Amino acid sequence: MDTLKTKSIKSIEEKMASFDRESLRYRVLESAKNFKTSWIEFGRALYSAWKDKLYKDWGFGSFELYTAKEIGIRKETAMKLLRSYYFLEKEEPQYLKDDFIQNAETPALPGYDSVDVLRRAKNNKMLDEEDYLKLKKGIFEEGRDAVSIKRDLTQIIRQRRELDTEEVLRQRKLATVKRFVGILKSLKKEIEISKLLPYPLIKEAQALIVKLESELP
Repeated sequence: MDTLKTKSIKSIEEKMASFDRESLRYRVLESAKNFKTSWIEFGRALYSAWKDKLYKDWGFGSFELYTAKEIGIRKETAMKLLRSYYFLEKEEPQYLKDDFIQNAETPALPGYDSVDVLRRAKNNKMLDEEDYLKLKKGIFEEGRDAVSIKRDLTQIIRQRRELDTEEVLRQRKLATVKRFVGILKSLKKEIEISKLLPYPLIKEAQALIVKLESELP
């Protein structure tokens, strides 16, 4: 793996030598080289290249071809980087400020995988703000990795689904009881008017109705 990484970095450095240091194309390559310790800067540069379709000006017909041939990363990785960077830009811009990036120790900077998990949590309608803030704290303050955060996210979703299932069953019970009470009241009234049953039985039916209604909120 180290040999592959070395070859990849050498390839990027060779390409960098062909471009102006001030150009975005050069900065994207430079950021790719420093990917392990500076994914945020890489994501920022890559986002600019993707948003403005600059890769076409550089001779690549698609973003996937550009990331594969020039930078040496898969489209899936590139898109996760873009999504993670854009999420921070839109939802948590304070973490993109230069003073945060420069002052934060490298191990404390969240990985793009962790940010991607947080992004998915933000978009999950089953989670509330408290859940999101808990996951966010784990990433940015406690420095937890994507695997750990993903485990917490899975657990929260599982708990929410169990609660949802209980609520569905409760609502179904209430609807059934209400419907049953309505039918009993209608039949009781009909029986009373038609005098189809003796009064003691009608009284028992009324008692049953009262008892069932006590089960309703």
